Amino acid sequence: MPTEVKVPERGSVVWRYFGDSRNMLLGPPLLVLQVAHPVVGAGVLQHSNYRDEPWQRLIRTYLSLSTLIYGGRRGAARESARLRHMHEKIKGVDGQGRRYHALNPEAYLWVHATLVQGGVDSHRIFGRPLTDAQTAEYYAEMRQVGLLLGLREHHLPADWAGFRAYYDDRVLHRLEDNQAVWDVIDSVRRPKKPWRHVPDVVWRPLGAATGRLAFLVLAGALPQVMRDRLGLSWSTDQERRLRRFARLVRILMSLVIPPLRIAGALSAARIQMTLADRRERRAADRTDPSPVDLPVG
Repeated sequence: MPTEVKVPERGSVVWRYFGDSRNMLLGPPLLVLQVAHPVVGAGVLQHSNYRDEPWQRLIRTYLSLSTLIYGGRRGAARESARLRHMHEKIKGVDGQGRRYHALNPEAYLWVHATLVQGGVDSHRIFGRPLTDAQTAEYYAEMRQVGLLLGLREHHLPADWAGFRAYYDDRVLHRLEDNQAVWDVIDSVRRPKKPWRHVPDVVWRPLGAATGRLAFLVLAGALPQVMRDRLGLSWSTDQERRLRRFARLVRILMSLVIPPLRIAGALSAARIQMTLADRRERRAADRTDPSPVDLPVG
């Protein structure tokens, strides 16, 4: 990692808001927006086990993102390198004959952009919207996270206004209706059991209720142009139901002190870093050339 790239500092805007547990509620619409990019969608369709293991994929993503923000310089650099190494292998030809590679900067930037916008949208919908000053600081810090991920200065819009122009243009002109999008939507509407030991009699009503609520958030949080492109209806009744749910979330989260709102992300970063330490020790043990003492006898 270049020494001039900054990682989020304790108490910064990104530190306080990115790991807020409410942000997880926007996971489904963010994933739809990501895979609607043709490069990302092709990679997920041909190389991911998301459809078979959605909960495991969600946990891995949560651990990874938490480490980038809360893992400090060492943890963030190591996680960034791991992600780039993993994505080096994701390439091929999509169903329309277009070649793709997951490390295509345009696609890599788009995934990062959805996370940037998602943090702002989450607090607009389920919390207190960030002020203009907070939003500008938040973007400046997330821009550094983009550099940490391997994007270049010229890839990233310079400020929030430039980012918003870029984001709206990508939604309008680059995203598409594809199979990966509908795989995600189907998995949201009909979620699989998080653990196979959950009894069917329990999961049937719980899964159905979870699916209805998750799809409500998915459809409501998508940009209007994307809803229209996918043919997703959005009624006044749906808007009312989303507002009621958002009000409930705000009330419940008002009872949680701010440090506890990011406690899950902090714990996830520690877990991911512990796992990475163990992997490094095992790799070192396998390559250790030191002689082994033979038993005397």
